[in-house]
Amino acid sequence: MSQDRQTRHGDIRPTSTIMDVARLAGVSHQTVSRVLNRLPNVRPATRARVELAIAQLRYVPSEAARALATKRSLSVGLIVEGPPWHAPASMALHFTEAAARAGYAVLAAQIRESDSRQVREAVDLFVRRNVAAIGIVASTRETVATIAGGEVGVPVVAVGPDVAGPGGSADPDQFRAAKAAVEHLIGLGHRHIRHVSGPPRSLDGTERTRAWRSALSEHGLEAPAPIAGDWTAAGGYAAARHLLATDPSLTAVFAANDQMALGLMRAFRESGMDIPADVSVVGFDDAPDAEYYTPPLTTVRRDLEALGREAFDAVLAELGERRHGEIARRPTRLVERGSTAAPRSHLSR
Repeated sequence: MSQDRQTRHGDIRPTSTIMDVARLAGVSHQTVSRVLNRLPNVRPATRARVELAIAQLRYVPSEAARALATKRSLSVGLIVEGPPWHAPASMALHFTEAAARAGYAVLAAQIRESDSRQVREAVDLFVRRNVAAIGIVASTRETVATIAGGEVGVPVVAVGPDVAGPGGSADPDQFRAAKAAVEHLIGLGHRHIRHVSGPPRSLDGTERTRAWRSALSEHGLEAPAPIAGDWTAAGGYAAARHLLATDPSLTAVFAANDQMALGLMRAFRESGMDIPADVSVVGFDDAPDAEYYTPPLTTVRRDLEALGREAFDAVLAELGERRHGEIARRPTRLVERGSTAAPRSHLSR
């Protein structure tokens, strides 16, 4: 065993090393390192023996030793693209928490608008900081292509609705969740449902628009041209003013996020319309203040914690510390509140 050390309180406490663990488990120190770093190709019985020795010796590996053993830094870069709304901010938070649990520090860059130059600059900065990998919560396909097409030199994992496979962490719930929101309106009896979409280049916005069209088509309903929004309450307000001027027959609107739904609701109320008696509104993401809108907003809640955690798991898989897993179905739930009801025409039958 290694020599004892004296603590500042005067008691004597033994300090174990990786060599001590290896001797007790009857394996090489390289095998202990593989177990500590959760690498594959270790027999289950051997792994169990090493883990038992670690517990018996109360061995705690130093981060410096781990970095030397893996020959890479214990930091990862994270690029979050788009305005700091609830969903991307939550995914970034849970990505960072998962990284901390795995012993990694996260260097983050927030890019408000999709900009290839800023993305490349953030990547260059991360590479200069010697990160082990880079994750990106991407808002456009161009951003994913910017990174994928460059010589980054470290693994890159993008999070989005259609970036599955190695180098990607897909969000398969976008389509299903958005479709559930539209089907909720159809189930209430609405037959003329408009959509305020995200920006045209947005990966999330495109997927939610596709779901809206699919739900209407399956029920034999027309899908008029969506109104392009910008994720903001101001954008939703402008969209509602346009709808009020051009489409007096609408009875429901599906907004691609909760902020735009807030703007829609204000414009409708200012015009004298009652929500939900005259028009129903559904949002997406269940932002923390959605239940405090007037009326409280019906919206879709996704498991953003799982999405952020699985994005970091995809990073670990690219680093060889996890196996690439199958895309999980995360629970989504339509949260019914006061902003939706059957249309007047349906109630009067």
